[in-house]
Amino acid sequence: MPKPPFTTEKRVIPVGNHSIKLLILRSRTPILKKVPGVLWIHGGGYQSGSEKTVFVTRALSLTVKYGAVLVAPDYRLSKKHPYPAALHDCHAALRYLKEHAEELGVRSDQIMVGGESAGGGMAAALCMLAHDLEDVNIAFQMPLYPMLDDRDTPSSADNHAPNWNTKRNRKAWKRYLRDAYGTDMVPCYAAPARRKDLSGLPPCYTFVGDIEPFYCETVDYVRRLREAGVEAECDVYPDWFHAYDLFFPAKKTVRDAVDRFEAHYLYAAEHYFAPQPACQDADPKL
Repeated sequence: MPKPPFTTEKRVIPVGNHSIKLLILRSRTPILKKVPGVLWIHGGGYQSGSEKTVFVTRALSLTVKYGAVLVAPDYRLSKKHPYPAALHDCHAALRYLKEHAEELGVRSDQIMVGGESAGGGMAAALCMLAHDLEDVNIAFQMPLYPMLDDRDTPSSADNHAPNWNTKRNRKAWKRYLRDAYGTDMVPCYAAPARRKDLSGLPPCYTFVGDIEPFYCETVDYVRRLREAGVEAECDVYPDWFHAYDLFFPAKKTVRDAVDRFEAHYLYAAEHYFAPQPACQDADPKL
């Protein structure tokens, strides 16, 4: 069997009194000595999934076609570990990517974050946390059809679309937030839609289907980013349910959407830079 055009490496990093696994993908034939580093976070409603999901997501082409270094964390899941466990794990992975940029062949001023669904929500949360802690400067965010709002929206309140619907969404949020669910005590690092001030966050690209639960919160997130002076764009695809692109990768509309996604990544790689601040040792204040 021919070798894949990328290498895979597993690492284990400490996070407090435990550790998590990282899956690192690198091109076998990188075009440049240093390339963007992308922290890609898997979906699954914060309650399922693993770092291996990266092999079937939009992120893989960023390595295969364009040489980006991908870092996928195997964060703790809400079945046993509710918020903020997953956020602590992903933030540790983000800091690891920054601190090991030279070794990994990553441009330290082009650290990006992305993910699908809950992974997209976590990517947005990390942008907020890193901005507030001033410990990692993120150059670009790619939260695809992200899980952002624990409250009902017009598209999530009575949704019966395939794959992800109102019942599954509410159950996932309850499991992630536990006693805070349904209260005003939910921080933006858990549900990014709750953040009032989006100024200073990284430029953003996303896409979403118009019949899925996360349609309204995704469009609203991009609108509010723009109003805050942040470059942001969202493509909306008619009749797409949640994660439609992963179910039907051969459809022309999906191929076109992938082309749009990759074009935005390439634009970001050419135009968005965020030099890193001095290393800080402060723990997240959540």
